[in-house]
Amino acid sequence: MRKAALHNLGCKVNAYETEAMGQLLEEAGYELVAFEETADVYVINTCSVTNIADRKSRQMLHRAKKRNPHAAVVAAGCYVQAAGEELQKDPAVDIVIGNNRKAELPGILEDFFAGREEARKGYVIDIGKTREYEALSIRRVSEHTRAFIKIQDGCNQFCSYCIIPYTRGRVRSRGPEDILAEVRELAGQGYQEIVLTGIHLSSYGMDFPESDREDLLGLMTGLDRIQELKRMRLGSLEPRIITEKFAEALAGLRTLCPHFHLSLQSGSDQVLTRMNRHYTAGEYEECCRILRRWFDNPAITTDVIVGFPGETGEEFGETLEFVKKIRFYEMHIFKYSRREGTKAAGMDGQIPESVKSERSDILLKTEAALSLEYRKSFLGKKKEVLMEEKTVIGGRDYLVGYTREYVKAAVLWDREKRGKMVTGTLKEMLTDEILLLEEDPSGGR
Repeated sequence: MRKAALHNLGCKVNAYETEAMGQLLEEAGYELVAFEETADVYVINTCSVTNIADRKSRQMLHRAKKRNPHAAVVAAGCYVQAAGEELQKDPAVDIVIGNNRKAELPGILEDFFAGREEARKGYVIDIGKTREYEALSIRRVSEHTRAFIKIQDGCNQFCSYCIIPYTRGRVRSRGPEDILAEVRELAGQGYQEIVLTGIHLSSYGMDFPESDREDLLGLMTGLDRIQELKRMRLGSLEPRIITEKFAEALAGLRTLCPHFHLSLQSGSDQVLTRMNRHYTAGEYEECCRILRRWFDNPAITTDVIVGFPGETGEEFGETLEFVKKIRFYEMHIFKYSRREGTKAAGMDGQIPESVKSERSDILLKTEAALSLEYRKSFLGKKKEVLMEEKTVIGGRDYLVGYTREYVKAAVLWDREKRGKMVTGTLKEMLTDEILLLEEDPSGGR
């Protein structure tokens, strides 16, 4: 029996696809082992969202070949789409597989080990021309409380800084019946929570024929009817999807967690225009107001890019004041990374790294303060927590999980509560990130 090791880089979509490829290899008779072990096959699902991601992808490919020079090293995914020809010349890489070809992995490896010459070529399509959603699915995930479910691929937005439309192609949506069947199976196995994810989640269903049109809200309504399912979260959303009608409908879903990741990128209208983002800071703010009208203290998280070409000190100041006004729960702060092939790469006014770092540090400190403020707002509140993992705080063992708002909370370690919902009152801050949950004597009944 051949051994296969897989390593994932990048987003939750990549993680889902890596899980799916691993299960395909198991079905084909491979034994899955840790990436640190000696294997016959190493599959690296690469990322190309930044230059750093490219470098990490190359490093992992070379690390795999060094671990076992006789193994088949497979480069898959987004970096392959961006640099397939370069990778085919790399002696550390035996097989390159682009996006929308990952489901073919077992057959490609069969050809490779049979010595067939065609297995050494690149399996890369013109991703910008395909309209087919690749049929990948999972039967289980490594974590037995939460499952990420890929429902969509590709993006039509062409933000001026982003390489993703060139590596993932145009919007392609997964059929709702296929999604419902996968979630039913996972929920039936005891998975408590699902997270819907995609490259551009808000575009789900826009590529379906008019006669079969389904949108994100319709899909979620169907998933909400699965009785075994306890919680449903959304991945990153475009702000423009948030309307009164949309928020009202979400508020009526039994399983929906009030945790919304709305991609911002900048609080300056001038920078948003240069980024080719299709909203203003004022419109974004109204989306947050709508969510707060329909949900009690929802978690609103975001992404922010600092040091975009031409970003002045005044424009950065606008972003800083805007994030304080919105009071985000969490922010992912990125320093602008120049990507060849994007419009922003050729823009004037590229910002020095030292300035990017300075602005990033300011936002990171702001994020920490806002995040702590949001967590403290739950003190004294009764909440349901899905318990997940053991941790040590101050020399004592605790079981840590998440509220529906994705706020960490802990009880004293109890193996029997792992993977279960525990209801109680959030009493104090154990750390800046974790609150202590005092359980209800009744068990929440």
